[in-house]
Amino acid sequence: MTQMSMSNEVLTLINVFTVDPANQERLIELLTDATNVSVRYAPGFITCILHRGTDGTKVTMYSQWRSAEDYQDMRNDPRPLPYLQEALKIAKFEPGMYEIVKAFEAASE
Repeated sequence: MTQMSMSNEVLTLINVFTVDPANQERLIELLTDATNVSVRYAPGFITCILHRGTDGTKVTMYSQWRSAEDYQDMRNDPRPLPYLQEALKIAKFEPGMYEIVKAFEAASE
């Protein structure tokens, strides 16, 4: 299972895409392809988790990077661009950069 880093030395991105339910699967395919083609090989990439909204209108991508510079370098790479351009034709994109403040696990009995 993919695990997130709890270090504040990494950059956490939470990107929310709003999409028509008819396009949710296509958006997931595009983001998966972009990640498999180049993003996961980019220097500084740590992890990525893709979430599907149960109502069909949201797709959220949670990723972690070594630094904002590494993330920006990946954004300048032309290989994932066609996938991301097509994704933005069918979805509204709300990006966010975060630092982890707290994490909680299930209490042991």
